[in-house]
Amino acid sequence: MIGKLNHVAVATANLGEAAGLYRELLSGPERVSEPVALPEHGVTTVFVDTGNSKIELIEPLGEDSPIAGFLRKNPSGGIHHLCFEVACLQAAIDKLVAEGARVLGEPRIGAHGLPVVFLHPKDFEPLPVR
Repeated sequence: MIGKLNHVAVATANLGEAAGLYRELLSGPERVSEPVALPEHGVTTVFVDTGNSKIELIEPLGEDSPIAGFLRKNPSGGIHHLCFEVACLQAAIDKLVAEGARVLGEPRIGAHGLPVVFLHPKDFEPLPVR
């Protein structure tokens, strides 16, 4: 059901600084996008093309942003979510819900112009070691 990893999203309090780090030290300027505000998601994003996937740097767009809340709990930032491609979003949602996963909200258009949904992270924590 899960397709390829599209991107890993990393929350940051300073998008310019984080983008500069990737641009100068890790990937080069041609692989780092310009910032794009996504008010409907409460974030500003920069994508870093790694060749086989992407890193999405996300910064809060306003105090009500879900990323602002994440950064209050994690002041240094960090991995916020993983984005996987699926062949049919509704079929994936139906299967996940049937298996007990919690879908957070309804599908909405994401940074790539495609519909996205978020799943509750607690449903995907590692199982305890036995």
